[in-house]
Amino acid sequence: MNRFPAIAIASGKGGTGKTTVAVHLAAALLFQKRTVQYLDCDVEEPNGHLFLKPLIDSVEPAGIPVPVVDAARCTSCGKCAQVCEFNAIALLKKPLTFPELCHGCGACALVCPVGAIREEPRAIGVVESGQAGATTIVQGRLTIGEPMSPPLIRAVKARRDPRAIALFDAPPGTACPFATTVRGADFVLLVAEPTPFGLHDLVLAIETLRPLGVPLGVVVNRADEDRRVQDFCAANGVPVLAELPDDRRVAETYARGELLFDRLPEWRGHFENLWARIEELL
Repeated sequence: MNRFPAIAIASGKGGTGKTTVAVHLAAALLFQKRTVQYLDCDVEEPNGHLFLKPLIDSVEPAGIPVPVVDAARCTSCGKCAQVCEFNAIALLKKPLTFPELCHGCGACALVCPVGAIREEPRAIGVVESGQAGATTIVQGRLTIGEPMSPPLIRAVKARRDPRAIALFDAPPGTACPFATTVRGADFVLLVAEPTPFGLHDLVLAIETLRPLGVPLGVVVNRADEDRRVQDFCAANGVPVLAELPDDRRVAETYARGELLFDRLPEWRGHFENLWARIEELL
C-alpha cells in the first residue's frame, strides 16, 4: 500500500452524507496521529470548512488559458474552429471566441498557421488553503456563474501533499466534476442512502467508476431495515465497508456545524473501523 494514499469520498447524488463521512474520517485519522490533508473538490458549494473550521491563510486565483485572436494577422482559414470540439471558436468573417466554453486545451493556438492566436488566463475561481489544527485544508470556490468546475478541481488537487493521506471530497453526481475528482485516486468511497433513489444513483456511480479501474467500497449512511443497497453490493462484488446507523442526534449535531466525536464519542469507532477496512483493500 502507498503509505500516503489518496481517497476520494463521493456519492451518486447529493444529501447522502458524503461530506459528513469525509470530515469525520479526517478527524478519526487525526486522532490516530495520522498526517491528513482534506481537499474539498465540491467547488460549487464547499462546506467541509463548516465542520473543520480551518484558519484560511492563503487565497490564490485559479483560471484557464483562453484564446485571443489577433485580427490583423488572422487569415480566416478556419482551422482553429475546426479543431475546437467544444465550439469555443466560431468562424464568421473572422474567428469569434466564446471563453465560457473554452476548456483551455490550447489546440487552436497550436494549429494556427500564422500564429494569430495567443492564450491569456481567465479567472474562474480561487483556491483557499489553511489549517484546522494539524489537518491541512484545501478548497476551491468557483465564481458564481462559471459553467465549468473541472479546471478548478484540478487546481485544488494540484495542491495535494504527497506526505499526507489525502481525502478528496467530491462533488455529488456522476458528471465531469465527479470524474475529475476521482481520477488518480487510490480508492473511492461511495456514500449511499438506503432508499430507491439512493440505490439508483449508487448504481450510476459504480457504472461510471468501473471503466476507470479504481478500487471502491460503499458506506451505507442512515442505515435502516431497507437492505436493497447491501443486497445489490453483495450481488455485484462491491464491498460494504460500513453501515452508519440512522440517529437523530447525528442530524442535530450536523445542523449545528459540529463534529460528532465531542458529543457522541462512540461514533469515532465507526470511522476508525471504516479506515481499517479501507487499508485492508488498499
